[in-house]
Amino acid sequence: MTTLYLSHPDCLDHQTSKGHPERADRLVVIERALEQEAYSHLLRETAPRGDADMAMLAHTEEYVRNIFEAIPSKGIANIDDETLLSPGSWKAAMRALGAACYAVDEVIERKVDNAFCAIRPPGHHAEHAKPMGFCLFNNAAIAARHAQQKHGLERVAILDWDVHHGNGTQDIFWADKSVLYASIHEMLIYPGTGAACEKGEYDTIVNVPLQAGDGSPIFRLALENAVLPRIEAFAPDLIIISAGFDAHWRDPLANINLTEADFAYATKAVMDVADRCCDGRIVSILEGGYDLIGLSRSAAAHVTALMRG
Repeated sequence: MTTLYLSHPDCLDHQTSKGHPERADRLVVIERALEQEAYSHLLRETAPRGDADMAMLAHTEEYVRNIFEAIPSKGIANIDDETLLSPGSWKAAMRALGAACYAVDEVIERKVDNAFCAIRPPGHHAEHAKPMGFCLFNNAAIAARHAQQKHGLERVAILDWDVHHGNGTQDIFWADKSVLYASIHEMLIYPGTGAACEKGEYDTIVNVPLQAGDGSPIFRLALENAVLPRIEAFAPDLIIISAGFDAHWRDPLANINLTEADFAYATKAVMDVADRCCDGRIVSILEGGYDLIGLSRSAAAHVTALMRG
């Protein structure tokens, strides 16, 4: 089993203000966790640089231009209360897009079995024409569009287990019957979307809201009964995971009590479905996860499972 790990030092250059939960240390602790001997066979590559054309696979030209023009020459600029820009943000965002699309290429062309992109800024809150929630460009949505446009895939499924609902991904694919978006998330926290009744124009949006205090048994049942059967019935040619690890019990921004074992379990369950419907093709893209210990352990468990460890 060959798992590709993609990251780039440029992703560290997206700077946020002191105390901001989305910070460069998130990637640092993942890198350290994957330095252990158990990951000696992990295929590691630096992410190529993406470009504005990639961003426009999911966003308007005006939106992409506005983000570029808003990059400050020094200091920190606020797009909104949560979403910030620094001089290195464009470079970081382009590496994130490059990683996501290159991972799709390598998996579709069967050069690797699956891939994990340790990148930032995250993406799943970025709507078609609006940045939100730490996110500039929707990496998972762009990867899905890239898979369809470059490789001719007919159907792509995106599974989002970040504890916050991926309103951006839902917005982009609301009226698209070729992409299934499924999300398990905590309700009544940011961004306030993701009710079960939000199903999209073609019933290709699957929202499974959890409640504060829910833990492993409820999460696993939701995955097994409400999400994975819908993905398998959709018969995607590729599964993309928006892999947020902020449902971990240690995370300060949510109230779902998962452990790293739950993320390993979820990864293996998705791999079983992928083996049956799309020749095992999975691209996983980092989203949230803001407690450094919980994030590093959960990401390591995720990668171990991808390696069929």
